[in-house]
Amino acid sequence: MTGSPDTPDVRAGASADASGEGTDSILETRELSMVFGGLVALNRVDLGVGRGTITALIGPNGSGKTTFFNCITGIYKPTRGLVTLRPEGSPAVPLKGLAPDRITHEGLARTFQNIRLFNNLTVLENVLIGRHTRMRAGLWGALTRNKRTRREEREAIDHSFGLLVSYGLDHMANELAKNLPYGDQRRLEIVRALATEPRVLLLDEPAAGLNIGETALLRELILSIRETEKLSILLIEHDMSLVMSVSQKIYVIDYGTLIAQGRPEDIRKDPKVIKAYLGEE
Repeated sequence: MTGSPDTPDVRAGASADASGEGTDSILETRELSMVFGGLVALNRVDLGVGRGTITALIGPNGSGKTTFFNCITGIYKPTRGLVTLRPEGSPAVPLKGLAPDRITHEGLARTFQNIRLFNNLTVLENVLIGRHTRMRAGLWGALTRNKRTRREEREAIDHSFGLLVSYGLDHMANELAKNLPYGDQRRLEIVRALATEPRVLLLDEPAAGLNIGETALLRELILSIRETEKLSILLIEHDMSLVMSVSQKIYVIDYGTLIAQGRPEDIRKDPKVIKAYLGEE
């Protein structure tokens, strides 16, 4: 392995974007690797999320999907490789080494496979916590409760409640999060992520635990978010009907290594994917 641990090699004839997405990628990883002791959890993963698209990352349990999310959101510091956010009209932002809250501020927001709501806070309060990353009143403003701070707080409440209205949770605004039906808890977690005004929304198995009807509603929600919020979405999911119906591009990972990438119709027929994940007849 040549080059420094943080700087992948630039091979002859290779473009600046190893993912193959070029300037249309808003989020890119290049040779992203994560090693725990002697276990290689991610092995030089190149991935690109196209602007305004829904991209999926699939693979068997334990293949490295959530580790990938943890690396690009700052929960883990990758052993090697680059993570780059490319906002349209702005300079590229290297994300590796940034704290999770800073990465959120730069424009990545995520949900979790296991729902992580503040159960004893209301629905509106949960969304306000997500909104906090866009508030500017510092410690002094919080202590003095000056006019600017009070105005910003009112704006945050209005914005958060507006999201609840947009995504059908406004009638539950004062309910404790723990009292919501499971499907609505999933929806709330996504709305809380939207309150951070992300450029890229990362969804970690959002259909986990949902029934067929709830999954159908989730599909419509994901498509609506992409269209209404003008977001790019990166999705980890085991429900293949959901993945195939919403994604423009799919990456497949197995034992930490990408084994395939392409359009849903190509992934469905790929022999390596069938053998590793979709199952052989």
